[in-house]
Amino acid sequence: MIKKFINKLLGKSNEPKPAKTPKFGKRDDVPASVHGIDRKLVDQRALDVVHTLKDAGFEAYLVGGAVRDLLLGLRPKDFDVATSATPEQVKGLFRRAFIIGRRFRIVHVVYGRGREHEMIEVSTFRAYLDSADAEQVAGNERTSKGELAGMKHAVDASGRVLRDNVWGPIEQDAARRDFSINAMYYDPESEIVVDFHNGIRDAKKKTLRMIGDAATRYREDPVRIIRAVRFAAKLSGLGFTFDAKTLEPLASSRKLLLDVPQSRLFDEMLKLLQTGHSLASVAQLKAVGLNTGIYPLLDVVVERADDEFVKLALQDTDRRVGESKPVAPSFLLACVLWADVRKGWSQRLQPRGNQRPPPAFGALQDAVDEVFESRIGDVSGRGKLGADMREIWMMQPRFDKRVGTSPFSLVEQARFRAGFDFLRLRAQVGEVEEELAHWWETFSMASDEVREDMVDAQRKVNQPKAGPGKARRVKKDDPDHPVSSNAAVPADDPRFRGADDGDETSGEDGGEPSAAGDAPEGSAPAKKRRRRRRKPGGAGGASGPADAGGAD
Repeated sequence: MIKKFINKLLGKSNEPKPAKTPKFGKRDDVPASVHGIDRKLVDQRALDVVHTLKDAGFEAYLVGGAVRDLLLGLRPKDFDVATSATPEQVKGLFRRAFIIGRRFRIVHVVYGRGREHEMIEVSTFRAYLDSADAEQVAGNERTSKGELAGMKHAVDASGRVLRDNVWGPIEQDAARRDFSINAMYYDPESEIVVDFHNGIRDAKKKTLRMIGDAATRYREDPVRIIRAVRFAAKLSGLGFTFDAKTLEPLASSRKLLLDVPQSRLFDEMLKLLQTGHSLASVAQLKAVGLNTGIYPLLDVVVERADDEFVKLALQDTDRRVGESKPVAPSFLLACVLWADVRKGWSQRLQPRGNQRPPPAFGALQDAVDEVFESRIGDVSGRGKLGADMREIWMMQPRFDKRVGTSPFSLVEQARFRAGFDFLRLRAQVGEVEEELAHWWETFSMASDEVREDMVDAQRKVNQPKAGPGKARRVKKDDPDHPVSSNAAVPADDPRFRGADDGDETSGEDGGEPSAAGDAPEGSAPAKKRRRRRRKPGGAGGASGPADAGGAD
């Protein structure tokens, strides 16, 4: 009564306030006649996973980017499933299913083997929990492993979620997803789309809108900053743009990434560069002011994206993804850092003072080691990735050798194709001759017989061109000398002199050597005879005078 009187004096209404929008959104079941999704675009294996889960009595839907793409009329590359079944229950329903992750426990259901395998990711509906109610951890994932082991919901001092494995209903699962266009659930059997946060409306308006308060959501999981850029890059070609409230705190939240493990940032960087929209991702990073400060190696990519060699590598990666061909992070990173390797290699090949330059292969190896230490850092511990990058670089000087057995052994290397593609890009920017890349492309696809012919032909090309050879000197005791064969001396043969010319060791006949001007035109002048020294005391000496002309 008193409250009503005071409100009346202050001019406030006593009418009850209208109910707020439900915290978890309002469920809207949208039929096929409205959303227009073509069920034929859904992968059969994803349909099997949904059917198996529903047949076992659980709720199951396609969720996330797959539903968004289907809504836009695109064929999704990956399919994720959300279900009410726990990871253990999911694993028990499939022959090849694996539980992964600690922060978020999910299940990978695998079909096929080897490179042709297909994986469907299955996650359990998660409860929407207030970070204020979560258990606090002073450190991070690495420093607090033992403490986090028994926790289901934990955050660090900044509010970043370290554990989130509390299961809940579908409406809470939708509320904890990031963007409205990724929070729709599609049942391919009933063809109903379940929409809690106006995702269909935002998809039609081509708007990227964060569910809830954007700054809070970035703080809960700073990797959402990178995901926002990735989605914007992927959908920019379709005309999607950021909602103003989603974009405003994006760049200023960058400092939150300092607390994210480097390994997770590295994985997110690869998603930016290897999902078929690398050039658009770089452009988007620059547009929103995130061209630096996310991850050191990503900063280098953005900085060098306009370099012709790196740009070609990014374009080549996008093309291969678009053609559903495999891509390797080692190749792209090797292209990005090649400028550093090449610079260090060139510096080491420069002679220092009177010292001879080091072998090209050793100089390259030292340059690679330096780049790994200064640029790659934590990536150097990633076994296969680092080994593949090294092999691509170390293969480059071997392409210059196209004779002997080297070409045959090189073409059999496991990473030959990556090394050749790297060489091909170098040829495109004029770093090496186009002919070299063409030769190796032909050699790699040729039969053994053709390869042998190519190597033989290259050997002949490498041989120095024959010049005018020196005349062979014929001695008197040679069978083909005129003195031995009693034959006439050919006047135009420069290989030997006439019989009266003597030889280098004889001066007994006292004859004069032929002058250079007496030789026939076009022939080599006769070599002058040495003067014979007299031995002391005249013993064994020549009876004639010493040779007057032709002293050395």
